[in-house]
Amino acid sequence: MRHRDWLSVPVSGFAFIAVAVTALCSCAVGPDFHAPAAPPTDHYVAGKPVAQTAGAPGAVGEVQTLVVDQDVPAQWWGLFHSEPLDALVRTSLQDSPTIAAAVAALRAAREGYVAQRGALFPQVNGQFEVQREAEPGAAYGLPELGTSTFTLFDAAVNVSYNFDIFGATRRALEAAGAQSQYEQWELEGARLALAGNVVTTAITAASLNDQIAATNDILGTERDQLRIVERQRDAGAAAQVDVLTQRAQVAQLEATLPGLQKSLAQAGHRLAVLSGQTPDHASTAGLTLSALTLPTQLPVSLPAKLVRQRPDVRAAESQLHQASAQAGVATANMYPQLNLAGSIATETTSIDSLFSPGTQAWNIGGTLLQPLFQGGTLRAKRRQAFAELDEAAATYRGTVLSALQDVADTLRALEADALALQADVQAEAAAHDSLDITRRQFQAGGTSYVNLLIAQRQYAQARLTRIQGQMARLTDSAALLQSLGGGWWNRHQDGSP
Repeated sequence: MRHRDWLSVPVSGFAFIAVAVTALCSCAVGPDFHAPAAPPTDHYVAGKPVAQTAGAPGAVGEVQTLVVDQDVPAQWWGLFHSEPLDALVRTSLQDSPTIAAAVAALRAAREGYVAQRGALFPQVNGQFEVQREAEPGAAYGLPELGTSTFTLFDAAVNVSYNFDIFGATRRALEAAGAQSQYEQWELEGARLALAGNVVTTAITAASLNDQIAATNDILGTERDQLRIVERQRDAGAAAQVDVLTQRAQVAQLEATLPGLQKSLAQAGHRLAVLSGQTPDHASTAGLTLSALTLPTQLPVSLPAKLVRQRPDVRAAESQLHQASAQAGVATANMYPQLNLAGSIATETTSIDSLFSPGTQAWNIGGTLLQPLFQGGTLRAKRRQAFAELDEAAATYRGTVLSALQDVADTLRALEADALALQADVQAEAAAHDSLDITRRQFQAGGTSYVNLLIAQRQYAQARLTRIQGQMARLTDSAALLQSLGGGWWNRHQDGSP
């Protein structure tokens, strides 16, 4: 559009309008966001909460004390006092593609916020335009002049500004900020989930290493027993069926090893991939239950703090904030919009005289736009925005309830695990003593081979069950620390990665 065709009005009139509108700009329609209230409870489980778990002999059978409102360290996995575990978590947090993707998403959201913030300021553009034109004299009532052909050079600086009277731009900026916060909490959630997966997988690998070692140990004893039974058969003191039965016992134990070794290899592959490496770098060396220390003191944050510490809850809160801001945008779009635009330019038919006296032009104009009829579009979009706000509120509430359930389930699991391990340790000790007595009786001819076989099976099963019970206590201890948020808020204090 040519500058001489633009609407021009006195500058003083627009200055008055600008001052008047600026006074209105403090108004932003739509709901103002407030962080939801904390859940109205101080407890996770019904009845009296457990302050201490049961204990059992051994490094991973100690009594655990649950300390209410104790803070969670950022490097919460360090409570297991295992250098191989620490190294796995550090490597994973540094090299995992999942973390890299979350970091990139956060950067993108932050740049989106900066881009949206630019809408608050006047938009200034430089423009240079060249046009070849032909205008007939008849257009000016002088057909005898024929047609004039010329080149028009136009250099201009254009300025426009949207007066955000009802806060649509500010609400959109608020939504972009909430999206940035959401990606921040998604990153924290990814870090927490990654550390939790590494710790859980490492504990599983440690348990499998112990189960394989225990199976090999039991196999050695069973093979020794097979040789004894074979000598007894040769001496006429045992029947062939006893030899065959013992061989079957050895074979059954040997058959369990490939499954355990497969699971161990898969755990190693998972650890390698979690740390951003290919599966051929898998290693589970140094991961044994005896190398892990059961935390004797576990923190239990209050529910009011939990909702400020769990990344998934904070992410749901950010989505609620974003939905609230979008409801404000949809509301503001139904109200008048005022835009002010101006330009300073120079126009000439010769580029050599582009900035010469007499070529200057300027204009300033304003537009007041009030939607009158849009076929119900704006009202429907506003109703849609508020429905999405209700959805985000319900999702937030569900996330909070799930977070409380995670902690409650883990607290009960810790209590049950401790009682189960206590019984497992007692059962293993009793089965071991029973096997010793039965083996001596069998060697002296005082009991049948069937009784010896039963005692062997009972001890093998009791030992493996005890190892699995130790794994459960360690795993659920890690699950509690993870369900409490993982201590990300202390990262800068203890130098955590």
